[in-house]
Amino acid sequence: MEDARGFRLFGQQFSALMKKNFLLSWRNKPSLFLQLTASVFFVFLVFCAEKAIVSRYKFTTWYDNIYDPEYKPVGGISPCEDGFYIKSPCYDFLWSGSSSSVINGIVQNIMANNPGRVIPASKVKGFETPTEVDSWLEANPLQCTGALHFILGNSSSTMLRYGIQTNSTGVQLRGYYQDSTLKFQIPLQVAAEREIARYLLGDSNFSWTVGLKEFAHPAIETFSIVANAGPTFFLAAAMFGFVIQLGSIVAEKELKLRQAMSIMGLYNSAYWLTWLTWEGILTFVSAILMVLFGMMFQFNFFLKNSFSILFLLFFLFQLNMVGFAFLLSAFISKSSSATTVGFFVYILGFITQLVTTFGFPYSDTYSKSYRNIWSFFSPNLFAQGLALLGDATGTDQDEGISWSSRSKCPSADSGCVIQMDDIFKWLTATFFLWFILAIYFDNALPDVNGVKKSWFYFLKISYWTGKASDQKEGGGCCSCTGSVPPLPESSPDDEDVAAEESLVRQQVTEDTTGPNVAVQVRGLIKTFPGIRNMVGCCKCRKTAPHHAVKGLWINIEKDKLFCLLGPNGAGKTTTINCLTGTTPLTAGDALIYGQSIKSTSGMSNIRSIMGVCPQFDILWNALSAREHLYLFASIKGMPRSAIKSDAENLLSQVKLSESAHIRAGSYSGGMKRRLSVAIALIGDPKLVFLDEPTTGMDPVTRRYVWDIIEHMKKDRAIVLTTHSMEEADILSDRIAIMARGKLRCIGTSVRLKSRFGTGFVVNVSVQKETRRDSLLQNASDSLQREDSGHQSDPVKHFFRERLNVDPKEENKAYITFIIPREKEEQLTDFFAELQDREEELGITDIQLSLATLEEVFLNIARQAEVETAAADGSFTTLNLRSGTSIQVPTGARFVVIPGTESEENPGGLMVEVHWDQDDAGVLCISGHSNETPVPPHLVNTERVTPVSGNRSSMPFRRTTSSHVASMGLVIEEDRISASNR
Repeated sequence: MEDARGFRLFGQQFSALMKKNFLLSWRNKPSLFLQLTASVFFVFLVFCAEKAIVSRYKFTTWYDNIYDPEYKPVGGISPCEDGFYIKSPCYDFLWSGSSSSVINGIVQNIMANNPGRVIPASKVKGFETPTEVDSWLEANPLQCTGALHFILGNSSSTMLRYGIQTNSTGVQLRGYYQDSTLKFQIPLQVAAEREIARYLLGDSNFSWTVGLKEFAHPAIETFSIVANAGPTFFLAAAMFGFVIQLGSIVAEKELKLRQAMSIMGLYNSAYWLTWLTWEGILTFVSAILMVLFGMMFQFNFFLKNSFSILFLLFFLFQLNMVGFAFLLSAFISKSSSATTVGFFVYILGFITQLVTTFGFPYSDTYSKSYRNIWSFFSPNLFAQGLALLGDATGTDQDEGISWSSRSKCPSADSGCVIQMDDIFKWLTATFFLWFILAIYFDNALPDVNGVKKSWFYFLKISYWTGKASDQKEGGGCCSCTGSVPPLPESSPDDEDVAAEESLVRQQVTEDTTGPNVAVQVRGLIKTFPGIRNMVGCCKCRKTAPHHAVKGLWINIEKDKLFCLLGPNGAGKTTTINCLTGTTPLTAGDALIYGQSIKSTSGMSNIRSIMGVCPQFDILWNALSAREHLYLFASIKGMPRSAIKSDAENLLSQVKLSESAHIRAGSYSGGMKRRLSVAIALIGDPKLVFLDEPTTGMDPVTRRYVWDIIEHMKKDRAIVLTTHSMEEADILSDRIAIMARGKLRCIGTSVRLKSRFGTGFVVNVSVQKETRRDSLLQNASDSLQREDSGHQSDPVKHFFRERLNVDPKEENKAYITFIIPREKEEQLTDFFAELQDREEELGITDIQLSLATLEEVFLNIARQAEVETAAADGSFTTLNLRSGTSIQVPTGARFVVIPGTESEENPGGLMVEVHWDQDDAGVLCISGHSNETPVPPHLVNTERVTPVSGNRSSMPFRRTTSSHVASMGLVIEEDRISASNR
């Protein structure tokens, strides 16, 4: 069966990504639960707020329509303790006129006939005159709620006058309002008039009933807790999904998960449509639950307005926030920043919603331009929509907004300038705007590799036809890229590299790639341009351009493993990134199975036959190994019927069958690398890139993976990078070593060892000093006479006398010698004599081996660093064992110590400097040899030359520098080799 292509592949990728999103959400249940059910919590908060407000304003009809006011009879005189802020002891009322028996009788009847309770005498205080009452009230504030003043009009007591004295100022306590007129004044007035009337009529049972009834009126103001407080609470509910969505997209970008899927052939359209569909489903469920919860709590807002209107408002608002999250994700590179951005958006939305509830700008007092600008931020539209629906259900008699009346204003909103239908249109239009801008900026802004398309990429025909790539390097929003300087032409220094380049150039001229060539790299050049970053105000920081790959011409054959080696910064990863399409080329091209990597359509075809195991594991912690393989197999378009069998076979090969159901986040480092190798092999790719595939594996598993790699060479080309020289030596058919962006050598392992190895390595094990002392007594006297300076070590003297080589490394147990290849013809007789004199020289064991690939690698890397150091003119301080320090050019091997000339050694003393590389690949001094005399044939040679002099033409070169330390004299290696010969 053939792999899926076109719309069929799009559908297969869409379903696989939907399953991936479902599994990730399901296994992060707390986030999913909050995203779906946060609405019930916030609806409950709104419900509690409504109950508190209703309880507070239950004594007012300000917010109600009153058609038939209720008759309320006036009650009796309330106890003074019911008054707010009244102090104890207190009195229910005071009275004046106590000198009159008639008035005394009326007051007694008021106390005895008070409806609801009899007022005790201790709660009433009488005075003769009103002046005395005023004096008492002044001396005892807040101890009485009112006073009655009685005056007889004539001597016959048939005419009475009275006055009432109360504090009519309303007061509040703990949110409750108390009207002193209704609470104390009117009951006191009714009681006085009732008893006066009974006294004048002489009928103690005379009925005197007084009641109050307010005027019928419409609601003075409408108030909806959902309309006023809802925007803040419902925005908070929507922010859960907003932050989770934003964090998920940014995390996939930050962890390069999306890049890994793209390398495997994922369509960008499938990626974005999957996220949109998944978030749309969650938004749909959340909006439904929001409306249902509101109805469950019996809000008029949810019961009277149309269900479809409510659902559409909540759904479109949350969907709009999803589109806004898509847009913001293009500007955010760290998932940790998603929460910060979400909090900022919430604060901004809270402020703008607050302004919206105060009437700006959705009223006829503001221009339409303000409303249009304000409406681009969806929380503002949401707040206004809630306000319209709240106005439509502000009273019990309002019917709300139906679907048919969505384009009409509520009757209670006389200044309405926007309807629900307009809000729906704005939310829909801005959602599509955010979504389109998200896709645009996703392409136009630099990705995790700093790659972007041009700002007007969508206007170019090549973007739609796929005939050319529009990718280029780019900086951030506040940076601009400089021009890329041309790379100067240079010919290869190595004959094998030159032959490879000549072959590829000839094939390019003939427009052919050869029948067995899988990948043909044609002058690949990658230069990272300099970037100018704005630092503060009116300041600019510039970085220089960097030539990462300097013209690569190679053929990678089918059915073979091509190993690309090099120190850190050599250009290996950049080369692979260019070949996999994650980084655009500066110049040159590469054909992979006849498809150009510069073509968008060609790169799409290449990715369908390519597998990549990246340097660092790119895995979802919440997905299992089996789910990873199923996902990437579907992305590559494998037939559904073959996915399971192929995945299970790979799991078995990398020994993950038993843990295939366990989440990758629980795997060890070695297990993750094995899973990454399996992902690279899924779908039977014709080209596989393995970037350090066995890092972190134990020796047994590493050997097993080597067998897998060796077995899978058939019918495919493999490109391997590794820091394990043993791995490269065992697996590779051809090896190329890069350094400083250039190809330094290429060939088989044996070829490289023969050309760049240091020669033969001899390890001589010697006896301990206590044993050797007795043997030295029988050593040849001629050896002692010939070189009295080496009487203590006949082995070193023997090697120096016969082969003119000194130890490379030594300790009390063994001595290591490096024998140059040019002395190979002498070795037969040399080792025969050495074996005959083993006991005499105190030798217990002799080991002979060829130079290792690691030595070849170090020599190539060191030579590249030496060239760079020579070009830069850098120096390193050499600390001698004598305690003095001299300055030597970085990478120089043989250095003459200044000031050591003497009659015995007219040329002075010299040392061999041993160089090594640190973790960053930079040359550093690891040690030096003992001080030895300069060879006699170099003593009279002119040694003082300028720093710019060519090393190959001058035997000596005096280093010049501004350092205070003495300058060493460099002896060229070929001069030393000549003296050895």
